[in-house]
Amino acid sequence: MQSYTIGQAARLLGVSPDTARRWADAGRITTRRDEGGRRVVDGRDLAAFSVELARSDGADEETPHTSVRNAFPGIVTAIKLGDVAAQVEIQAGPHRLVSLLTREAVEELGLEVGVEATARVKSTNVHIDRT
Repeated sequence: MQSYTIGQAARLLGVSPDTARRWADAGRITTRRDEGGRRVVDGRDLAAFSVELARSDGADEETPHTSVRNAFPGIVTAIKLGDVAAQVEIQAGPHRLVSLLTREAVEELGLEVGVEATARVKSTNVHIDRT
């Protein structure tokens, strides 16, 4: 069976290795030691935990009501403003997402480099929500 180190599990879950270690220490993620002495998570356990985590995150009261289900929370890393249009780049974990939207939308959302934002993807469109 495939197993993952704490660092690999953290990357797949979209959290820091410290968070994954704390979850393991608290018993939220089941780990074992491999032959090298590293803590690892079995693939099936990690898959089940990721589903549980996604369900609990969906219950967050601060989550906006939307029909767009593919959400990528991250940080704005670049903005290119034109007279009418804008290009916004978000780094969401290992994912780099780029969206074209109006300059007015960027200004209304108060988007700037370093601000938390969520890219929501539906079909071929990317929607940006300010967090």
